[in-house]
Amino acid sequence: MSDLAWVPQSCTLPTEERPLRVAEWDALLAERLVAVTRSRPLTLRLALKDGPGVDDQVRDLAEREGGCCSFFTFAVTFGGDGIGLDISVDAGHAPVLAALEAQAGEQVPQ
Repeated sequence: MSDLAWVPQSCTLPTEERPLRVAEWDALLAERLVAVTRSRPLTLRLALKDGPGVDDQVRDLAEREGGCCSFFTFAVTFGGDGIGLDISVDAGHAPVLAALEAQAGEQVPQ
C-alpha cells in the first residue's frame, strides 16, 4: 500500500503522517491477512489471523483511521480463529474502497 496516490483529498491525516499509517496497514496485512472479499458493494471484508494483541491492534488502527477519514466505517468481529474487519464507505468513496481492495489483495497469501 506504499503508493499514496489512492488516498482521497477528504482524508484529514496530515500528509507527513500518511506513510506511517500506510506502513501500519502494510504490516498488519502482511502478517495477518487471510482473505479479502466484498460482503456488499460498498463493504470490504478483511479476514485476519488472530494472535496475541492482534485484536487490540486492529481496533486501534480502525479507530484512528476512522478518526481521520470519516468516510470509512469500520466494524471488527471476532470468532473462531480469526478477526473480521469490515470496511464500508458511501457511494462517493467507492473508488477509495476499490483501491484499498486492490492493495490488500496483493497481500493475500497464495
